[in-house]
Order: sequence, then C-alpha cells, then structure tokens
Amino acid sequence: MSHRFETKIQELKTSVLTEVARLTWEDKLQNTTAILDIPEKIIPGPTASLRCCIYKERAIINSRVKLAMGGNRSNPCLVEVLPIACDECPVTEITVGPSCRGCLATRCVNACPKDAITIVNHRATIDHQKCVSCGRCVSACQYSAILKTQRPCEKGCPAKAISMGPDKKASIDVSQCIACGTCVNQCPFGAIQDKSYITDAIHMILGAEHWGYKTYAVLAPSIAGQFAPATYGQVVTGLKQLGFNGVAEVALGADMVADRESEELAEKGMLCSSCCPGFVGYIKKKHPELTDYISRTPSPMVMIGLHLKEKDPDAKVIFIGPCVAKKKEFQLGRAMSAIDCVLTYEELFALFQSRDIDPSQLEESALDEASPFGRNFARSGGVAQAVAQAMAEKGTEFDLKAVPCSGITACETALLKLKRNVFEGNFIEGMACEGGCVQGAGCLVRSPRNRVDVESHAKQAEGRDIAAALAGKSQVPEDSTGGQVTPIAKPDPASAQKD
Repeated sequence: MSHRFETKIQELKTSVLTEVARLTWEDKLQNTTAILDIPEKIIPGPTASLRCCIYKERAIINSRVKLAMGGNRSNPCLVEVLPIACDECPVTEITVGPSCRGCLATRCVNACPKDAITIVNHRATIDHQKCVSCGRCVSACQYSAILKTQRPCEKGCPAKAISMGPDKKASIDVSQCIACGTCVNQCPFGAIQDKSYITDAIHMILGAEHWGYKTYAVLAPSIAGQFAPATYGQVVTGLKQLGFNGVAEVALGADMVADRESEELAEKGMLCSSCCPGFVGYIKKKHPELTDYISRTPSPMVMIGLHLKEKDPDAKVIFIGPCVAKKKEFQLGRAMSAIDCVLTYEELFALFQSRDIDPSQLEESALDEASPFGRNFARSGGVAQAVAQAMAEKGTEFDLKAVPCSGITACETALLKLKRNVFEGNFIEGMACEGGCVQGAGCLVRSPRNRVDVESHAKQAEGRDIAAALAGKSQVPEDSTGGQVTPIAKPDPASAQKD
C-alpha cells in the first residue's frame, strides 16, 4: 500500500510501527535479536542521510521502537521526548537582529525589567545571563529588530507544558500536558513521539479465537479520505481482514452524545462539551474552577463502546481515530472499561502494512449506522449543530447559543469570558485541534480537504435523523461469520460520571 507521507519523520515513525507490528503478528516480539535488527533494517547505511552518522540514526530508531512497544508505562506522560534526537534546535532566546538602528529613544533598554540591555557602539546588546525572555523589548522595538527565537515544540504547545530542561533538551510537564499531540507534529527533528498500544491491539485480535471473545473496531468519522484512494467501505473490509469480528461507527456514539447533551444543556442552562479529551483536560488543568460546566455525558468513543458491550460484555473494543488525547482518556480510566485499546490512523496504516493489506484493492463492506449530524462531529461546529438538531427533533424549547471553539486559543478566550461572567453563549463546543478532529495529531493526512471529505461522508447519510439512528434503523456490525450484532438501546450514562 503506497502513501505519500507529509514528512520524513512520519515515514520513519510508520516504518517502526510496521516492523514492531510485524514481529507481534509473528510472535517474535520477545526475540531480542529480531528487535535489535529493526534499526539496521530501516537505516541500512552505509552513509547517513538524516543525522551525523548512521549509528546515531539507528540509536534514534531504537528509541522509537521502545515507544512503539508502549514505552515506559510507569511514566504517566503519553508523549515522550527522545533525548538523543533532541539536540538540533537552537536554544530559545531573545536576540538583536541586523535591523537595529541604534536609535536615541532606546525603548528596549527602558522596557527591560532586568537591565539586560545596553547600547554598545550604537547597537542594542543583550546580556543573556540577565535576560528572562519576557519579550517586553520585542514589543518595544519600533524597528522589529529584536527577535524571540523559540523552539517549535515550546511555541506550538497550547498548554505551555514544554520547556527546556537543564540539559537544554525539551522537557514535558505532565501536570500541564493535555496530550493533544501538537508537539509531536511541531518538532522538526521528530524528537517527541506518542506512545503506541499497537502491540496490545494485535494481541487482542489474536486472542479472540483462543479465548472465545470478539473484537470490534470502532471508526471515528474523520476516517473519511484518510486512506485515499481506498474508500470508506474498503477500509472496513481491510479491518475485517486484519481479524476484527466487526466494525462500528463512532458517529453513532456521537448521535447518542448529541441526544444526551441536548437534554443536559436544557437542564443546566450552560455547558461545555465533553467530546474532546484535550479540551476537557485543558479545563481541568488550567481552569479547574470551571470543571462543573463540563458535560457529564461520556464522549462518543465511550458511548459506542457502551453500546457494544451492553450486548456483549466480553467483547474487546478498539477505537481507531485521529486523536492522541484519546489515548490519555483511555489511560486515565475515563473510557469506563467501554474501550480496550486506542489506535490512531497512523497506527492503522502500519497494521495494514504489517499484513500486506492494500484496502484500495478490496471489495467494499457496508457500514451505515449514524446520522449525518453524528458524522459531522469530526469538524469544528459539528457538535453544536448536532445538539441543535437533537433539540429540534424533541421539540425542546431552549434558546441555544453555541460557540464553536476551534483550537485551544479560541477555547481559552471563551473560558476566560465564562470565568469573568461576560460569556454571551450557553454552550462551548471545545476542540483542542484547530479545525476539529479532522486535523488531529494522529491523522495520516492533515489537509484542508479533510473537512470536505467528512462533510461528503456525512451527506451520504442524509435522510436519517438522530432519532432514527438511535432507534437502530441502520446496519449494525457484522461479525466474520456473517452473523449480526443486534441493535441495543442507547446506554443511559447517568452513572457514567467523569472524574
């Protein structure tokens, strides 16, 4: 299966995941020699193409192998820094550029609270022993001659959880990290990576026949277009070839969430959506006093898991989506045992590669359970639209004033207004990723077209409202023997309280 990767880093990451998955399928993961062979297989040499030498390149691949195998599970941080790879970025600091005119006003000198700036030979000079990188001089300079160069991971982290450690390498503060995965994409040297549970997923699939349970893949709606030219239905067939007994739409869980959240909002009058674990984590860590505003309705991932496990409590349910933070939701136990493993689209691609499966060459399988509103949860504004639809279908009299927030910066603005009692809406739809799940850190492809693909996928379900989807007037997951899992009533999440 061919794919044009966005970056060399993504290609290397996928290669490592593929090799680890292949060894797991072959029951060779305990073979030390086989594991040690992975770096040389991926970096054959004899000359280096990425770093100073092939030995460093292979050492970095070895670190990636460890994270592909789950990493240090005693470390609660879901994303980890690879110290050996974090050595190329310039240290974050403020510098004076060539545009400095040595002006008479010297606003930069007066703005500095640490007296770190002096004028030497008609030019501003910064004493970095005194400088605290506050940036006041940057704002004061009328020539934009003073620049703050910041490491991409630090600059990109919306939760400000990344700083430089004593060794000048990136350090992640787990108490502030919301596991959004932005730093994984922002680091230009691939020195930060999310832990993978791909080996756990394979063991669940392999164990089904031996232990007599069934495994189900639940696909997030942002899957649309991710494996092009393979269609949605071909990806479903590919999942069955991997060994899954059935496949379900997380969008159906989204319909359940819209149904429940519409009632909760009408009851409380003010609500923050609970669908995005990055947004939920941000509120809890940055604005804990607003925690009570978070919807008590579980996320769509959890709702579809409950949907399946109410019928078959022994089933293993594996979520597949674009989100690194979903792994954190699972790790923290907020999946309420409804989900047994979380994978990203990057990891699904590696699974297909490891079994030599090319979805684009397969027949299509039908998977049509959700409403268009549930499928549109994947893009910014979709949750609010679905909640409004659920209210309209029930005839709920409520003046909905939804504020979709695309990205943490927009979420922060809305939360600050709420805290100061100047927020003009009554429903905050928070998405940690700008654009929504369609631009998640675990996407195989990040493109403006992702939103278009999801909306096209949603249109294919037109004519089915939320109530019809919840009533089971759609197909249900088929198992590999040709049977069907019968529709079940939507779960009542009243007892499913988030911690």
